[in-house]
Amino acid sequence: MKFMMTYQIGSADIDDAISRFLETGGGPGEGLTMLNRWHAAAGRFGFVLLEGDDVAAMYRYATEWGDLCDLDITPVIEDEEAAGVLQGMQG
Repeated sequence: MKFMMTYQIGSADIDDAISRFLETGGGPGEGLTMLNRWHAAAGRFGFVLLEGDDVAAMYRYATEWGDLCDLDITPVIEDEEAAGVLQGMQG
């Protein structure tokens, strides 16, 4: 399963978030694969595409950053999968 995580870092937490990212690399750890990550040019928000079936691993990753970032996590599917679902819905 794929998840799109968006993050936003408050101005009061930006220095701590930068330090943690540089120290750890910001990876999700065991149970999840980071497919890609994009940082907005403004530097305080971005997007992380993750893959995995371990909800506890997603929870762990989110709580590791939840003290510094507001996070939204949304399950997502690609066009091919969506098309298959939509074709199956047509009567």
